Amino acid sequence: MADTTGNTQDLGAKDGPGPQPRRSSWRYIGPGIVVAATGVGAGDLVATLIAGSNFGYTLLWAAVVGCLVKISLAEACGRWHLSTGRTLFDGWASLGSWTTWFFAVYAVIWGFVYGAAAMSSSALPLQALFPSVMDLEYWGIACGLVGLVFVWFNKYAVFEKVMTVLVGVMFVVTVYLGFRVTPNLGDAFAGLLPVVPDEKDSILNTLGLIGGVGGTITLAAYGYWVNAKGWTNSGWMKVMRLDNRVAYLTTGVFVVAMLFVGAELLHSANIALSGGDQGLVQLGDILDDRYGTTTGTLFLVGFFAASFTSLIGVWHGVSLMFADFLARRRGERQARADELASGRRERSWTFRAYLLWLTFPPMILLFQDEPFRLIIIYGVLGAAFMPFLALTLLWLLNSSRTPREWRNGHLSNGMLAAAGLLFLVLAVKQIWDQPWSEFF
Repeated sequence: MADTTGNTQDLGAKDGPGPQPRRSSWRYIGPGIVVAATGVGAGDLVATLIAGSNFGYTLLWAAVVGCLVKISLAEACGRWHLSTGRTLFDGWASLGSWTTWFFAVYAVIWGFVYGAAAMSSSALPLQALFPSVMDLEYWGIACGLVGLVFVWFNKYAVFEKVMTVLVGVMFVVTVYLGFRVTPNLGDAFAGLLPVVPDEKDSILNTLGLIGGVGGTITLAAYGYWVNAKGWTNSGWMKVMRLDNRVAYLTTGVFVVAMLFVGAELLHSANIALSGGDQGLVQLGDILDDRYGTTTGTLFLVGFFAASFTSLIGVWHGVSLMFADFLARRRGERQARADELASGRRERSWTFRAYLLWLTFPPMILLFQDEPFRLIIIYGVLGAAFMPFLALTLLWLLNSSRTPREWRNGHLSNGMLAAAGLLFLVLAVKQIWDQPWSEFF
């Protein structure tokens, strides 16, 4: 039984010998590929391209540090799930009702706005590839419906396989582009030295690049995917850690390759990209002009893979979290790791209700201007989530809620504390930058 009072007498913390450790093996890799695919969306690619176009290779080190920060956060989420047999939301609930209210508001508002953003992002490369077929809004609706049907009718095993294929497409495209622009390796190695550009707001821009590498709430979903894979106890800890490193090595390849493109193709030619996902469509046109139609088309295919993996990854992972949240609110106390591994959560009405919430109400936003006040609230909640995640993991993994063997060491505490501070600074900046005078 999963106890939420801080005791550790549950699946992952029984007296006596623990589960036998599994050998760390590449054949087990899976949840890490899913979290890498979901975490690296169009927004991450744009941010990295713009960093490369503005600063050349100077901030390459920041992209690498960003991957290390996310490795520590995802590892902490996976370690909580495996060492305790309890889900992350079950741990949050043990910290007080304030976590429940924060997650409830966040899930409802964030899901509504993100649903529209994900559908629009997936639609942009399709409209660029097939401009005369239909308007952007209808491409977005089509992407949302395909994501809904796919996640609704498939369990984790199929979901993971499809995500792996799409990650393969992303990997081939980004690595090809990274080589195609012929990077200056001397400058690239020099970019690994921690230097901050001597420009206005350069420190905040640097912190933003570190914080923006690969994932927000998808990091919290990592533990849920670990359990859905069938890893339910601490015997899988070595496997999970290898899987997590593969995730952010993959993310690092994506980010470094796109920074190469920004540095060589845009920075050297003094080309400025538009902000947002439209910048990737613009890059497709630039690649088409510089290297030919095949390269431009290949990039748009990779752009779609990056956007659509983020869509179906959130549709699956955050729906699992929401289903767990409602199960906890209804007073369920079963061993949640086993519940996730069985696939019952993916067939529950709560999982499917959140899927519907992510898909249909956001379609309204595709046809009208974004609701101004709602977007501001969305920005504030999004900024607050990452420091919330880092600081609550610090709390959970240093308390009696976690078996002593699996509590944080000095390195884990240092990384989580640094992540919490980083995201707190970014949250304050994002909240400060909101147009509050127009809100009231």
